[in-house]
Amino acid sequence: MWVSPEDVLLAGALWITERANPYFILQKRKGHGDGGGGLAGLLVGTLDVVLDSSARMAPYRILYQTPDSLVYWIIAHGTSRKEITEHWEWLEHNLLQTLSIFENENDITTFVKGKVQGIIAEYNKNHDVKEDDDTDKFKEASAKFRKLFGMPEEEKLVNYYSCSYWKGKVPRQGWLYLSINHLCFYSYLLGKEAKLVVRWADITQLEKSATLLLPDVIKVSTRSNEHVFSVFLNINETFKLAEQLANIAMRQLLDNKGFEQDRSLPKLKKKSPKKVSALKRDLDARAKSERYRALFRLPKDEKLDGHTDCTLWTPFNKMHILGQMFVSTNYICFTSKEETLCSLIIPLREVTIVEKADSSSVLPSPLSISTKNRMTFLFANLKDRDFLVQRISDFLQQTTSKIYLEREITGIMKACSPQHSLGSEGERTFNLNDSSVPTATQALMTMYRRRSPEEFNPKLAKEFLKEQAWRNHFTEYGQGVCMYRTEKTKELVLKGIPENMRGELWLLFSGAINEMATHPGYYEDLVEKSMGRYNLATEEIERDLHRSLPEHPAFQNEMGIAALRRVLTAYAFRNPNIGYCQAMNIVTSVLLLYAKEEEAFWLLVALCERMLPDYYNTRVVGALVDQGVFEELAREYVPQLYDCMQDLGVISTISLSWFLTLFLSVMPFESAVVVVDCFFYDGIKVIFQLALSVLHANIHQLLGCKDDGEAMTVLGRYLDSVTNKDSTLPPIPHLHSLLTDNGEPHPEVDIFKLVRSSYEKFGSIRADVIEQMRFKQRLRVIQTIEDTTKRNVVRTIVTETAFSIDELEELYVLFKAEHLTSCYWGGSSNPTERHDPSLPYLEQYRIDVEQFKGLFNLLFPWANGAHSDPLAVRFFRLLDQNGDALINFREFISGLGVLCHGDLTEKLKLLYKMHVLPGECEEPDSAFEATQYFFEDITPETSVAMFVHFTVKKLNTPDYRHYLKLWNQESKPKFENTKDLPKLNQSQFIELCKTLYSMFSEDVAEQELYHATATVTSLLLEMGEVGKLFSSSGRKDLNMEAKTEPHTCTRETTDPKTTQKDGPEDTFQQNNAFVPTGLENKPRPCEDGKGDEETEQLPPMQDIKLEDSSPKDTGMSSAMLISDDETKDDTSMSSYSVLSAGSHELDEKLQCEDIADDTVLVRSDSSSNGGGAHDRGLPHSTSIDKDWAITFEQFLASVLTEQALVHYFEKPVDVTARITNAKNVRKVGRTLLSTSDYEISLSG
Repeated sequence: MWVSPEDVLLAGALWITERANPYFILQKRKGHGDGGGGLAGLLVGTLDVVLDSSARMAPYRILYQTPDSLVYWIIAHGTSRKEITEHWEWLEHNLLQTLSIFENENDITTFVKGKVQGIIAEYNKNHDVKEDDDTDKFKEASAKFRKLFGMPEEEKLVNYYSCSYWKGKVPRQGWLYLSINHLCFYSYLLGKEAKLVVRWADITQLEKSATLLLPDVIKVSTRSNEHVFSVFLNINETFKLAEQLANIAMRQLLDNKGFEQDRSLPKLKKKSPKKVSALKRDLDARAKSERYRALFRLPKDEKLDGHTDCTLWTPFNKMHILGQMFVSTNYICFTSKEETLCSLIIPLREVTIVEKADSSSVLPSPLSISTKNRMTFLFANLKDRDFLVQRISDFLQQTTSKIYLEREITGIMKACSPQHSLGSEGERTFNLNDSSVPTATQALMTMYRRRSPEEFNPKLAKEFLKEQAWRNHFTEYGQGVCMYRTEKTKELVLKGIPENMRGELWLLFSGAINEMATHPGYYEDLVEKSMGRYNLATEEIERDLHRSLPEHPAFQNEMGIAALRRVLTAYAFRNPNIGYCQAMNIVTSVLLLYAKEEEAFWLLVALCERMLPDYYNTRVVGALVDQGVFEELAREYVPQLYDCMQDLGVISTISLSWFLTLFLSVMPFESAVVVVDCFFYDGIKVIFQLALSVLHANIHQLLGCKDDGEAMTVLGRYLDSVTNKDSTLPPIPHLHSLLTDNGEPHPEVDIFKLVRSSYEKFGSIRADVIEQMRFKQRLRVIQTIEDTTKRNVVRTIVTETAFSIDELEELYVLFKAEHLTSCYWGGSSNPTERHDPSLPYLEQYRIDVEQFKGLFNLLFPWANGAHSDPLAVRFFRLLDQNGDALINFREFISGLGVLCHGDLTEKLKLLYKMHVLPGECEEPDSAFEATQYFFEDITPETSVAMFVHFTVKKLNTPDYRHYLKLWNQESKPKFENTKDLPKLNQSQFIELCKTLYSMFSEDVAEQELYHATATVTSLLLEMGEVGKLFSSSGRKDLNMEAKTEPHTCTRETTDPKTTQKDGPEDTFQQNNAFVPTGLENKPRPCEDGKGDEETEQLPPMQDIKLEDSSPKDTGMSSAMLISDDETKDDTSMSSYSVLSAGSHELDEKLQCEDIADDTVLVRSDSSSNGGGAHDRGLPHSTSIDKDWAITFEQFLASVLTEQALVHYFEKPVDVTARITNAKNVRKVGRTLLSTSDYEISLSG
């Protein structure tokens, strides 16, 4: 390919000149091609890999040089001699003559450069090549990556790093390539090549470690192998990127969200590192945005634009605090260098003025920001103040336009919906199942607060002092979102938030206030949409409503219950991936006590989507991840207790209930809300600290426990005794304590002391360390879930198939790999439709026809290269029982099982049914007949029932399996009766013949099988002709009789005398229960009709001899003439042998006209000596004869006459070898890779 000219100083180093003329030189790289260049070639090849010069991987190049200059310019390179020769010849023919005209060397150089760049521009224009940010060097590395590992264009390289890979005890220096879906390594040392490919989705552990010999090591573990990489130039960057890519893969396994590149990134600056790709910049920006959002509790879609060092003037202590300013689309944030000193969040919606103040030596480059609540923030020491002000102004303009747009929309909605206006008493009503339930605009606690007179004074006085302290704090530090958050704020939170300020401060600290302010009317609309709708989530919500704080008076009447219902249902509709999970009801009921209904909803959003990620999905993955984190923390902080707790299995039992409900279900209510206060302020670290404190406080009792029950009792008693002496609430009976009050009560523990001690002992736990541990545990948890899914799927279907458990597991891995590959690189259907983790195990992964083709070619015995795809499509349609263009693992195994373990009859029945299924090219009558056969039991009512069953019971796996088992049992008898199979018409038969001929194209006994197939097709053609003669004769007579007695016509369902007729009006039916619309009044053939021979003009049959039959038997089909129920007995064989001397010209016509052009056909001896007069009754056009038909019995018996075909269909299949081959092909033969990692070592 032509490249933009670049100068080369040493043209001869490591290159051999092959051609030259006065202006151009064609060179080949040493060590490339035949001979390898000896020792020098080996050294050059090794240097190329180690020094990354092989990123410019082309082994050929063309240089331009003027006669008197020592500087060379590379203008083209090529991967093959043919490609570079074409470029060379073009230069000789088009440029050499022109260059000789120029006199000045500079003019020649300018001309050549311009010409080459013009060629490149023309190529890009013609091939629609788009400009991107990636450097040429990175593009070359990407091309090399795809070439080395057989990756398609869709697989994007993110970055590549030089490192050593430890293969055994030998380090191999090479390059580690990190792409969106794979980790790859390539090394070429002294003629030896080593490759490694690992899919991110298969990594079970990824860790950075250090040993005495190797200070910096990255260890990558999968289910089967462990790989060690060392000697990195920048191990931290490499590890962070690997961690991020593995996280994306885990997210894809969890909820099927693939990676989508952010196209809105700013252009690459010239001073940026050269080899950083646009994808790498995208991932870096994502990581920074994630940390930024977590630090300031911002909405999930907020993107960080940039950050800069600065100082902030803090009026409360009259100081300039050093820190960093962060600017994003909707917020300006600040955090001090000392973590707890001060932080600040300024939403742009609150900003009124941004102005540059005058610089001075005391206050260089100051920036003043004023807000609506009359607060002014003064930043200084800003390096690029003008640029920063411009960015903030741009974002402010966008924010203002958004606010105006929202106001307009809200105004229009209010104008259109007068019933939505607020009543005079501040109450809003929702239409809920035709009954209006009032929604209080205040928190439920204020409506149901009960005060005991005897406890009135001291506790209320303390509560009043708390409120006063917070008011003073607001005066000094500001109130609302723009409040200065300092160590003082944290102190006040630890002392307990006053009851009537709790809702406001929860909203503030959790960040929910921002989402609520930017989504006015959102909750109301959700409630309107979701009320009255029913699904699995709403059913579960209804079941749990009365179990949510039933001891509290607020939830002992309809108002509280209705509010809880609305919030939970609205959230289930907002986030169907989570829907509803147990424990959400307990948390939400507490939120409703202290916050208004809409505020409680946004608090729940913050909790489920940001503060407790993945906690409340169907498999509580987030809670399981944090359980693993808690185990790690326990090992580090209470090591003497850890082993004991592990032996008892207590940690896993306690942590789920503690984390999922934030201690609300295990502690007295008035104490647990103090934990929630701290959680909203400081995040998940509070829960870990508190859990460790509880273990530490009970360390001696726990060490003496003999079993998990005893340990649970110890912890239960302790948590029941945690009291809040400052609470003004009347004591609420705690359900947990009612179950454990049969012994000595534990001494009371003050909640504030417990919280403070947790900060003192375990406050060193950092949020970023928790995130790091979460990543490690997420890999483990999600891979464990995947393994569980695999085991459950295999266990479910192992009794239905002859495959062993190991074979099924291997096949499942290949099946899942095909699904994942389509998620990575696209497929004909949307991956999200094929993977739903909430479905029963068998339905979780499904593949479409394109993926099935790939597996068919690798695993199915009937696959044979070029002719496989049409057969694969037919097979897929047969397996796709519900017609959704997707098949699950059970359906896949049922088809493969027949081909690998079925007997001859089952295999032939499968082949026959593939061609009977209705398709695009089928005739309407045969399509209808086949549809009736395969789907005769599915009426609209039953299909609705099936849908409802799948929807409602999708989480109840045993019921699902039971249902499938029953369904299978009901459908089996229908498939086992070969007489019920529909007949094959002529077009279907031609397709069947094509399939047979193509199936043997690569078989060792190819010629013998062709002879046998030709014989069988001849037999079947003649049988169809005989059947057509009698059926057409019978139909004419029957139709005549039907005119006289139209209403007395009856027949048996399995009457072999009936056959297919010309049009839809004579459609063959399996039973009389279903008659197509428009056909009710059509006459049907009667089974006892007698024809009149004189009226029927039969085609000549002089050479066809039939035993014991005459034209009078007009109702008889060929199936009855030539076969009985036992199609394999001697009499049926003799009948077929008599018929085998029939019409050969149709056989010849079929072979010449209808078989695929590239198929070689061989005539059998039995059909080589026929006359040309036998086909006078047959049509000579290419149109399909609709009267012609054969039955499955005829097909089966015909195949049985040929030993070669019997051997082919009965030969055993080595499943293990096929699976091994499939895995190996995935490794090296195709762009689709196996699910397990692999290595390829090729000796040079």
